[in-house]
Amino acid sequence: MHLSSPDAEVVVDLEGGGRLRSLRVHGHELLVGRLDHPMMWGSFPMIPWAGRIRDARFSWRGTTAVYPAHADGHALHGTTYTRPWTQVADAAIRCDLGPTWPWPGHALQRFELDGGALRQVIEVHAETEPMPASVGWHPWFRRHLDGVAVEVDLAAGAMAERDEAGLPSGRWLRPPPPGPWDDCFAELERPPVVRWPGVLEVEIDSDCLHYVVFDELDHTVCVEPQTDLPDVLNHQPAVVEPGAPLVATTTWRWRVSSGAA
Repeated sequence: MHLSSPDAEVVVDLEGGGRLRSLRVHGHELLVGRLDHPMMWGSFPMIPWAGRIRDARFSWRGTTAVYPAHADGHALHGTTYTRPWTQVADAAIRCDLGPTWPWPGHALQRFELDGGALRQVIEVHAETEPMPASVGWHPWFRRHLDGVAVEVDLAAGAMAERDEAGLPSGRWLRPPPPGPWDDCFAELERPPVVRWPGVLEVEIDSDCLHYVVFDELDHTVCVEPQTDLPDVLNHQPAVVEPGAPLVATTTWRWRVSSGAA
């Protein structure tokens, strides 16, 4: 699915997990291109959970779900980023949550590209009974544009402490320590900005209250709006009822950058 505006072009890969395959702004490709590992490129939706699930399993109201563990022993980023999606409108796509998810449900994504911004909406629908859920977006932004290294402008009041397994311990660190990060932040003063000084900057606005920032690799940075903390399905997740979907929105606004903040 292709979207275009005077200053930007977007390609949504339906077969590749409903992700942004390309986001080109003022002639610059902002996202890491296709790689063999489906978790490492583009910008994909995390549905019906965002981040990690401890030990690749969770239980909710008497039902236990078990998933393949990744290298760190946890399950990551939901069931839909490797599933095919179907276009259901000019700028909307749909995907079932799949056979590994214990509750019948589906997700919708909607896109709007206009006036220097890309608006993305995720809806998660329960079809027959209540279910837990969290959602988010996982963009892999290129670290360099035109030879200029990226900066992440993040004004957060708190960062979730990680335990020995790398998951939230239940404590918050105030103020957050310096990076590099693979961490979840909250209490933001303003939306984060991904900035290539003198080239371009992108504000990552969202109605989500949490952002994960991952900047430990040489070629990329990730700024990920999420509705809740990683591993929330093992704690107190949002409950999605039939007829009352979980809805989250992120709007990415860009402008030519005049330099460092």
